[in-house]
Amino acid sequence: NLRVAPKSWKRLKLKIKALTRKTSPIPFEERIQRLNSLMYGWLGYFQLGKMWGKLRALDGWIRNRLRYCIWKQWKKPNRRMRAFRQLGIEAGMAYAWSRSRMGGWAIAQSPIMGLTVTKE
Repeated sequence: NLRVAPKSWKRLKLKIKALTRKTSPIPFEERIQRLNSLMYGWLGYFQLGKMWGKLRALDGWIRNRLRYCIWKQWKKPNRRMRAFRQLGIEAGMAYAWSRSRMGGWAIAQSPIMGLTVTKE
């Protein structure tokens, strides 16, 4: 029954936060590569620990942070609407969500971003 120390989780989350900062000038593909190498290395080191439940929660949190980065990259309502249309959302819904007054973090967790910005 090996467990990962809480301090190690905090350090991992801080590293992930640094990589997924919304103002970071890193291209999105490079950001994903860096995240993958960080996670593979971390999982290789802690592979014997019991952590699958926490990893599932961490995965959801990382995906939300990445969706938030994408939302911030789109910047303006017209660009957001165009991106939603390209991702297959009907015009009325794309218009409404692109001009939403919800904050970026709330939008990142919304159903519209979950439908359009998927694992692929």
